[in-house]
Amino acid sequence: MRRPIVAGNWKMNTLRGEAEELVLAIRDLAAAAPIEVVICPPNVWLDLVSRSLEGSGMKVGAQDAYWKEQGAFTGEVAVSQLVGMCEYVIVGHSERRRLFGDTHEIVARKLVACMDAGLIPILAVGEDAGEHAAGRTEEVVRRQVGAALVGAAQGPLVAAYEPVWAIGSGEAASPEHAQWVATIVRDALENAGFEPQSVPVLYGGSVTPGNFAGFVAQPDIDGGLIGGASLDAQQFATLVEQASAAAY
Repeated sequence: MRRPIVAGNWKMNTLRGEAEELVLAIRDLAAAAPIEVVICPPNVWLDLVSRSLEGSGMKVGAQDAYWKEQGAFTGEVAVSQLVGMCEYVIVGHSERRRLFGDTHEIVARKLVACMDAGLIPILAVGEDAGEHAAGRTEEVVRRQVGAALVGAAQGPLVAAYEPVWAIGSGEAASPEHAQWVATIVRDALENAGFEPQSVPVLYGGSVTPGNFAGFVAQPDIDGGLIGGASLDAQQFATLVEQASAAAY
């Protein structure tokens, strides 16, 4: 059975005091959950969050990483530098693809580097508004999954469907649409040589306590990659409760 996951992507939010207050509040509210709870803070707070969650059973994730082990790459953080501070790394997020030029090849290199280091990639895929309107969702998602897994050996992996048009827009996909895409993700995983039923598939994009239950009720959706709602401890804890109730 796939273990459900609710991962909070804080993006470039929180000052030090805010990060400490937020992670401790989430720990108090969500540490007893029977599912995997992952906090992905900005890199500068990874050590703080990791120490704050010691003994809680909750996990830490990085929002991105660079595939080279070391060298003259100003501003980057190597996968090897994350080992010991986190268990997960988000790769392929649409903001990295759109704002920072992460190509399919770059995403694949990051994913393989994470796997080689024993970290679990959370591979984010999803179509933008134009692709969605043109009916190209399946084409885009299949291409993103397949390209990201070039050179990757079978190993622990999480996939997250985040339609770009839904992120931060207040307009989530329908649970039925997300379920359909989740089946496409699983088929693409199988085509890439992965065991599709062993990989958790998450949904992300304008998730709220008011709509999340509909997503985790779908048979192929195993949790969420949460943006804005992860910055509110009570909202995030409610999402964790909803995912737990759906699974158990």
